[in-house]
Amino acid sequence: MKLTFHGQSALEITTEKHSIWVDPFISGNTYCDVEIGDVKPDVILLTHGHNDHAGDAEEIAKRNNSLIVAPFELAEYFGTKGLTVHPMHIGGGYQFEWGHVKWTQAFHGSSFTEEDGTVVYTGMPAGVLFKAEGKTIYHAGDTALFSDMKMIGERNDIDVAFLPIGDNFTMGPEDAATASEWLNPRLTVPIHYNTYPVIEQDPDKFVASLKGDGKVLKPGEFIER
Repeated sequence: MKLTFHGQSALEITTEKHSIWVDPFISGNTYCDVEIGDVKPDVILLTHGHNDHAGDAEEIAKRNNSLIVAPFELAEYFGTKGLTVHPMHIGGGYQFEWGHVKWTQAFHGSSFTEEDGTVVYTGMPAGVLFKAEGKTIYHAGDTALFSDMKMIGERNDIDVAFLPIGDNFTMGPEDAATASEWLNPRLTVPIHYNTYPVIEQDPDKFVASLKGDGKVLKPGEFIER
């Protein structure tokens, strides 16, 4: 399994047979290393509806006939656009041909802003546990620290945890370090930082603060598991 970071919270998961993207925010992301035409997923997993996570999902899915898997209201929203969707919700899991998806809670918001400024409520935000090829990946989405992360860590043998550190909108570095301790992954990778001035952070300082192993990935860099 190959895990490639593309800035903000965009994660590309490449298995032997499939390409799965989490929150593919490409256009308007100055911290991204690819163009929309380079993104060719079989599946798109969306943690919540904010435009810096779901804003490119419609165009990418239409270009590639991608399946969108998301919490119910967000999936239904994209379903009204004529896209192929699989609605799920927090606490629910499903075994797909390409991997197992289970949604966890996240403490944040979820809405999509249309081009005309209309704000559409898109349900509850979530994190996602993705399992394939004997590996478990946890992408926390946008969230505050919450104590049930202890339970997520106890009940799942997490190989890599992708945690937001930007502060202001999500956990900051201190809370994310606590989250990493509770989740107890083999490796922690920081996400959701430095895209905008308000979430500027030092990812190397964050990784140095961890009790377990951590790694900073620059956009376009990857790890293999």
